[in-house]
Amino acid sequence: MTHATGRIDTLLDQGVRDKVYPGAVWATGNATGIRASGATGVLDPEEPDTRMRLDTVFDAASLTKILAVWTSIGALWEDQVLDLDTPLGAFWNETTGYPLGAVTARQLLTHTAGVPLRAQLKNLYGADPRAIRAGVLHEALHRPPGEAVEYTDRAALILGYLAEHLSGQSLDQIATQRTWRPLGMEATRFGPLPPAAAQACAPTELDQDTATHLKGTAHDFSARLLGGVCGIAGAFTTAHELAAFLRYMLTPQTAPAPAGFGAKWTACSLTLHTSGLEPERGLFWHPAPHTSADEDVWVHYGFTGTGMWISPAQNRWAVLLTNKLYYTRDREPLTNIRNAFRQLAFP
Repeated sequence: MTHATGRIDTLLDQGVRDKVYPGAVWATGNATGIRASGATGVLDPEEPDTRMRLDTVFDAASLTKILAVWTSIGALWEDQVLDLDTPLGAFWNETTGYPLGAVTARQLLTHTAGVPLRAQLKNLYGADPRAIRAGVLHEALHRPPGEAVEYTDRAALILGYLAEHLSGQSLDQIATQRTWRPLGMEATRFGPLPPAAAQACAPTELDQDTATHLKGTAHDFSARLLGGVCGIAGAFTTAHELAAFLRYMLTPQTAPAPAGFGAKWTACSLTLHTSGLEPERGLFWHPAPHTSADEDVWVHYGFTGTGMWISPAQNRWAVLLTNKLYYTRDREPLTNIRNAFRQLAFP
């Protein structure tokens, strides 16, 4: 791994020089733990002495969908509280009689539910969280369920509401109690972060209201609108804690599993569920770009510049955390770096 480590450092250093992101933290490993890691660049360009560190806290963005929603739904599935193929309206009164009632959890997890493609919560439903919940659960579908794979944040928002309904807990409570704390993920939590923790957090995009870069507050507007906790985004984490999470996913578990979800949920999720539809999807995970079926590399990204990869067949995982939104919302430069990083992490 020594040779690959040098090439990864060179790749990510170039991203700093090209202003794709102010800094980056990365790690690779297997079921036994971290095998290589590194950090490059600065936490905040306005404070050039604040270097990126291996324990820097990042806005996880859409990795929240995995860390909070996917894990919580998996825990409920393994507890046999949730059947993935039962229409929601059959057991969830809030959706009974509405278009969403015909949708299944599996369709939401594979982005084949046909729900609207954009959140647009405030424009559609106002700022009251109760009105937003009702609006999202009662909205007309964009297309018939099962017809096409179309990524939408609404799928995670709805599944977060479903986890809360079935567990009787808020999403942050179930994620913390069932997954994060059992795995020792003490720094992983929903924001807004306390002031001291926020100061050490990697800043993201410029807040037009305050003319400052967001630190410890979710970049995602929907998450901020809902108080920081929702299925779309809002969690903060570190490379070390994502490493613990991915290592657990690679480790065969016996009942009861240390965390709320176990090996069965991982195996079920890292399998294609889209029956020939394109792009191919597992359950919230999807095959990494430019990989073949036998490589078995699965990925999930966050818009702030976060990403994590896992391959049970290769017994490998990888994490790359950046705060690219400090500079730009353009995806292409980071996409190229992510793809190159994956090739180096999974040779």
